[in-house]
Amino acid sequence: MTLVRGGRIVLAEVSATIAAGQFVGVFGPNGSGKTTLLRAILGLLAPVSGAIRVFGRAPQAFRRGIGYLPQQRAAVGDLPIRGWDFVASAWRGERWGLPLVGSRGRAQVARAIQQVGAEAIAGRRLTQLSGGELQRLLLAQALLGEPRILLLDEPLVSLDPHFQQTVVALVRQIQRAEGITVLFTAHDLNPLVGAMDRVLYLGNRRAAIGTVDEVVTDAVLSDLYQMPIEVLRYGKRLIVVAGHGPVEAEAHRHDV
Repeated sequence: MTLVRGGRIVLAEVSATIAAGQFVGVFGPNGSGKTTLLRAILGLLAPVSGAIRVFGRAPQAFRRGIGYLPQQRAAVGDLPIRGWDFVASAWRGERWGLPLVGSRGRAQVARAIQQVGAEAIAGRRLTQLSGGELQRLLLAQALLGEPRILLLDEPLVSLDPHFQQTVVALVRQIQRAEGITVLFTAHDLNPLVGAMDRVLYLGNRRAAIGTVDEVVTDAVLSDLYQMPIEVLRYGKRLIVVAGHGPVEAEAHRHDV
């Protein structure tokens, strides 16, 4: 499969299979194709060669079975609405105005809020919530309709380490309880190390997939990026370091 965005080849002749029910962390520097890949799985971007199949079907035919939390999220913390109404606004795609959800929609909203443990904050206004609490509600939106696949694009951005671990643990709990397939993009792999079944690393228009021990190695990442990469282990933490100066090191860094 080859994906082109903005006239640029982002992924070239990439082939990967993800089994149903797996938690897959998707990593790579900015511009490596993480968001582009999720858009292709959603059916919003067609490959210029090859094909994507979601449970054996074209992405467009399976879109209702996919929950999506996009990377570029509007600033919702200033909206003077309750958490329940915010989640409900995504039931039929509404974003503004009072949501009209019906009895099935109300049941789905209640279920999603319960799944993310947000019952205590559902009656509060968004202006009263922390970043971690808002992230729970955004995750609840993605869970509406009981999806079989959950695509989470950088859900840890702007969260402190405590809330990062809370979000990862929550997603892992839901994934196991519901048997959902999860693709979770991030810059830092460390918060996800204990939760992931497999790692999908993107770089240099190519991809490497496997377990953490199979993929996050000097040899695999050096071959992927076509430059010297060193993986350092400090206790349970992993630090990925590039060897060609501060620009490359910053682009590939996964820890501070």
